[in-house]
Amino acid sequence: IPEKIISLVRLVFLGAAGVGKTALIQRFLKDTFEPKHRRTVEELHRKEYVVGGVKVTISIMDTSGSYSFPAMRKLSIQNSDAFALVYAVDDPQSLEAVKSLREEILEVKEDKFTPILVIGNKIDRQSERQLSSEDVLSTVELDWNHSFMESSAKDNINVVESFRELLSQANLPSWLSPALCRRRDTVEGSQQPRLNKNNSCSVS
Repeated sequence: IPEKIISLVRLVFLGAAGVGKTALIQRFLKDTFEPKHRRTVEELHRKEYVVGGVKVTISIMDTSGSYSFPAMRKLSIQNSDAFALVYAVDDPQSLEAVKSLREEILEVKEDKFTPILVIGNKIDRQSERQLSSEDVLSTVELDWNHSFMESSAKDNINVVESFRELLSQANLPSWLSPALCRRRDTVEGSQQPRLNKNNSCSVS
């Protein structure tokens, strides 16, 4: 019997403008990709799953990449259960933004064990890559004690896996994971590689 049934899990995506936050969310929710960048102020998305007779709502907050809305961003941080900090592997400045956002999250939440996943997006742009996965992995997992993945919303690499990692960190019971496995079954293409090896769809 699960210790606690969680009916609402709140996720928030933070990062600099143009790193692909909206693209990752749209790929997960609709399995679509829009190559043209569209400026986001703040958008809330909800996705419902029914597993074992229990309805679970995943709330996903897509935030602005600009720093024009500090009060709005602080409220998003206060009300969220887990965080995706997104940067682009071809944009070193976007990683600096992740570092600042992480500090802001820890300051607002007052808890250094806040669930955070750092996502290096746009790995489809390997020829333009300026940030090595090894260097960022070392900082994120060893220095910060957070999880790390690289993804491509364009090529649909590690998108569903990123959401599964966020949900597991938000203490979504493991017995709910088949719902996301079924979501993955609707995604075209073969099994994609992933850096984090703990994201298995098997349920013990």
